Amino acid sequence: MARPALLAVSHGTSDADGARSIAALVDRVAERLPDVHVRAAFVDVQQPDAARALAAIDGPVVVVPLLLSQGFHVHHDLHGIAVDRPDAVVTDPLGPDALLAEVLAMRLDGIPHPDAPVVLAVAGSRDERSVADAEGMSALLRARTGRRVDLAYLAARHPDLRTVLRAAPDAVVATYLLGRGFFFDLAVRHAGAHPITPPLLDDLLPDGGIPEALVDLVVGRYAAAHPA
Repeated sequence: MARPALLAVSHGTSDADGARSIAALVDRVAERLPDVHVRAAFVDVQQPDAARALAAIDGPVVVVPLLLSQGFHVHHDLHGIAVDRPDAVVTDPLGPDALLAEVLAMRLDGIPHPDAPVVLAVAGSRDERSVADAEGMSALLRARTGRRVDLAYLAARHPDLRTVLRAAPDAVVATYLLGRGFFFDLAVRHAGAHPITPPLLDDLLPDGGIPEALVDLVVGRYAAAHPA
């Protein structure tokens, strides 16, 4: 019996580097699951959109949000398109998770000032469920690194990144974003002279920027929804 398809749904971006990084992650997941039909889709900006991609898949499917927290896209967009598909399961988003803390710590290792406090820069969402997820990720990074970690938002919530950095002039910024795009550009502008890590995925890095931990995380979400 064939295993369910995996529909990996990200936000979408007009940034070519960011789009390439997401595509590379999906390709790596497909390599790890050779007996699974793996497809990519998006909730905004790029095509195919998630609803059309889901409709094009016959049979059981596991929808894995390539998103870092609970929010509108997970609960409205993805659960919304799956509600009439009894053979479709929507997993939890990628964060918070200890594997993401590993990747964030790895990105921080590439920046000087190992004893400096860290500001975790989160995109932000009006959905209240996202707050606990952001705070949970901050706590995981604090436990993983042993460093002071403050939380800052790039949109929708407070405190914003500039405000937090004014109170922490020696801090480095840990980018809690999957790839390059609007929010990363905003984070770079707001960070100013503060060192800032690249996104979790970044194909501009010498190693190709697709950490094995992120592949493990996506595969793990699929496996939890459909054990082999």
